[in-house]
Amino acid sequence: MSASIEIRAPAEETEGTRSQILRWLKRVGESVAENEPLIEIETDKVTVEVASPGSGVLREILRHEQEEIAPGELLGMLDPASRTATDAAAPAPARGAGTAPAGGEPAATRAAAGTGARAGAANATAPLSPAVLRAAGAGSPAARAPAEAAAQPQPAVPAEGVRRVPHSAVRRRTAEHMVQSLLHTAPHVTTVFEADMGAVLEDRARRRDDFARRGAPLTLTAYFVQAAVAAIRAVPEANSRWTDAALEIYEPIHVGVGTAVEGSGLVVPVLRDAHTRDLFETARGLDDLVSRARAGKLTPADVRGGTFTLSNHGVSGSLLATPIIINQPQSAILGIGKLERRAVVMGEGEAEKIAVRPRCYVTLTLDHRVMDGHQANRFMQTLVDTLSGWRDQ
Repeated sequence: MSASIEIRAPAEETEGTRSQILRWLKRVGESVAENEPLIEIETDKVTVEVASPGSGVLREILRHEQEEIAPGELLGMLDPASRTATDAAAPAPARGAGTAPAGGEPAATRAAAGTGARAGAANATAPLSPAVLRAAGAGSPAARAPAEAAAQPQPAVPAEGVRRVPHSAVRRRTAEHMVQSLLHTAPHVTTVFEADMGAVLEDRARRRDDFARRGAPLTLTAYFVQAAVAAIRAVPEANSRWTDAALEIYEPIHVGVGTAVEGSGLVVPVLRDAHTRDLFETARGLDDLVSRARAGKLTPADVRGGTFTLSNHGVSGSLLATPIIINQPQSAILGIGKLERRAVVMGEGEAEKIAVRPRCYVTLTLDHRVMDGHQANRFMQTLVDTLSGWRDQ
């Protein structure tokens, strides 16, 4: 008789990431083929599939929907294909809290296609960090269910006229991360500058058609990424990580770009090696990341390893946002407000005049343990000078 096959969570860990089971794609007693999608796991970054590590019949589910899981944790057991002839004849147990409808449409934000997460549970590569686990009772899920149900607090019944919207894993982890960053980790300070975007807009008008023909839509975000790289070169501390022993300054510049995804919240795909890219490569890389983020096709690798973050909140009409919560363990985040035409005083003395210019507010929210005000202001001055006097970087 062949030994049962263990179904385990992906073993790889990634900083700042926790996970829970979103759904099982098979019920106990149903057959599954090797490498067939078996579980959907939701992290605070993306949703990934765990593929079946072998062919056979799903015998037992040990971790259920909405339960947090740890990397490498045992999630269920599979009877191998050699035993399916007898096992498959047995009726499937009644559906419990831990089972999910068979099959069904994949999650819209599924990110595992073509990644290691589909190569089998033992070799999955979804970025899962240790979760706080409640103690698992002995015996089968059916035997544990009454005790577990009693131990879990029951949700309050909403008052009349109140609609309850359960938190998704993404929203819950985002909230925890923000509270931890702002209230328990980094003293946030924000410096505010104003950038003149006239030179950038002229350059964009000149290049946009050529970039589009070459497959890279030219957005203003590409210019902000390039200007941020110039500012980081002037103030490397902005691209760092605070530790109790020392400040770790990163040489590579990996820029996370906050991207709103309908129905999923905010994700931050990372443009890797931004310091090695010219404007065209920056634009092409951003288009790829943002397109895949909004299509729900990001992989775990796309959202890890950022060293600096950019939040273009102005695209939704915001003039100024402060503080923008720092994406730990980074040390700073750049905020970009709405671009609009403003009356400004230009020139000096008899040459002084009022002109209408395209301008926007830009902010740097920083970890005050890492940088003092003069460093933050030097960063911002470099940024706005790069934008206002734009030349091909």
